[in-house]
Amino acid sequence: MSFLTLDLNLLRVFDAVMTEQNLTRAANLLAMTQPAVSNALRRLRDALGDELVIRTAHGVKPTSRATELWPVVRRALTDLEAAVTPDTFDLSRASTTFRMAMADATASMWLPFLVSAIETEAPGLNVRMVPLTTREPRPMLLRGDIDLAIGFFPGVAAQLASGQNTAVSQIRHDRLYTGEYVCVMRKNHPLAKGELTLDNYCAALHLLVSFSGRAKGLMDDALAELGRERRIMLTVNQFFTAGRVVASSNLITVLPRHLIASTGMADELTIKDLPFDLPDVHVDMLWHERDARNPAHKWLREKLSSSTYDGIGHITKRSRTS
Repeated sequence: MSFLTLDLNLLRVFDAVMTEQNLTRAANLLAMTQPAVSNALRRLRDALGDELVIRTAHGVKPTSRATELWPVVRRALTDLEAAVTPDTFDLSRASTTFRMAMADATASMWLPFLVSAIETEAPGLNVRMVPLTTREPRPMLLRGDIDLAIGFFPGVAAQLASGQNTAVSQIRHDRLYTGEYVCVMRKNHPLAKGELTLDNYCAALHLLVSFSGRAKGLMDDALAELGRERRIMLTVNQFFTAGRVVASSNLITVLPRHLIASTGMADELTIKDLPFDLPDVHVDMLWHERDARNPAHKWLREKLSSSTYDGIGHITKRSRTS
């Protein structure tokens, strides 16, 4: 196959299919019929000598070749769009949907602020929340499953800074704020009075918040380094659930301090400093470089990065002097 004979319109179809992971949605995005999209995809398959996508029960799944090719195609199309599109961008008339992934507690902090901004400045924008079930959202960004991820992603920033992996280098990030882990229990818990010691902490019954259902957490890694362990009686995947359970039981848990308000039970909980060291909680925003120049996406990122945490569970617009 010669590049000179390749119909470049096929790359727009390929980009839409990769973005939507579904032929029908890709056709709607391109204002084409599904048969026309299927035909274009077949022609590109023949030209490249690869299946590119495989049909599944829920849409299509990209091949390894398609996954490698897409970032290059997306970047080229974005550059071309920027070159031929006028610099003026009317945010008030923009119409698009952003798929965002974050934990339930994080969403409860950010979404009221974000919805207010959209209603005021960009009424045509929509947000679709996608479940966050991992501390490693980069594959979701690389596949185009989401447009933005917000949360605590240990190790991601360090790997992004190294820039050693091609796939990793396609991900951009910005630190939104930094918090700390604390131990949380009900107001009248036997450990609520006095200093929380390591022995008392390890002897207590624990609740673990794990998005993926993993049986261990960062706390267990830290305890193992001290030659200690704890008993995790219950594992849940939501901070709200954790707050409700801890407020009405003898279980204790560890939460980021800034997310305690999102449990709705802050008035019924006691907060204790942990009797061992844990890394800070860095809340980062991640996105794919294919969206770096998208005006609406850029507005969204700037709106998030220009906000601030007020210390009691709310996100507000950062003042000019802060």
